[in-house]
Amino acid sequence: MEIREMIADERRRMAGLVESLTAEQLRTPSLCGAWTVKEVVGHLVAAVAAAKSSALPILIRSGFRLHRANAMLATRMAARPAGELAAMLRAHAESPFRPPIVGYPGQLTDLQVHGQDIRRPLGLPHELRPERLRASLDFLVGGRAIGFVPRRRPLGLRWEATDLGWTWGDGPLVRGTGEAVMLALTGRRPALDDLSGDGVAELRRRVSG
Repeated sequence: MEIREMIADERRRMAGLVESLTAEQLRTPSLCGAWTVKEVVGHLVAAVAAAKSSALPILIRSGFRLHRANAMLATRMAARPAGELAAMLRAHAESPFRPPIVGYPGQLTDLQVHGQDIRRPLGLPHELRPERLRASLDFLVGGRAIGFVPRRRPLGLRWEATDLGWTWGDGPLVRGTGEAVMLALTGRRPALDDLSGDGVAELRRRVSG
């Protein structure tokens, strides 16, 4: 499946997930910083559906700090009803927008990582597709994952996704499922407990540093 088709399908699957959640689940803290589950959804919608006319004033108010502007935009979007957010994800599922630098692999990875930011705290199965997970792992160690992974985090370690037959790098071993490896690369601390190998201690230092 072409990567744009993967992205479109992930947006539709996210829409279905959002529609299945209760108000209490939507208020649950996610794995993504201080965001709730609904604010994570707001970010995913804003990334593809926010109008430039609304994004620019927020960027100015943030002092042109992109991460701060991103958080403000996600919070504003999350104020909408969950059903509306799901509908917007479906309506923009096939958007041709390609982010600079990270491109389509970055979009696919954003959807998969944030999907787990939602599912893990709620105790839901991850349902990640192996070919899409492998594409995100390649992206995260490929040197272009700006905003996802500090360039030095994966270096000097050997990474193994035991369920995918995927490996990368040399050095002390970090081993786990592809889902756990993806989340660890992107700094999700709860995933570190699902890893094994003599490189995990060093990885913990890097994630905490």
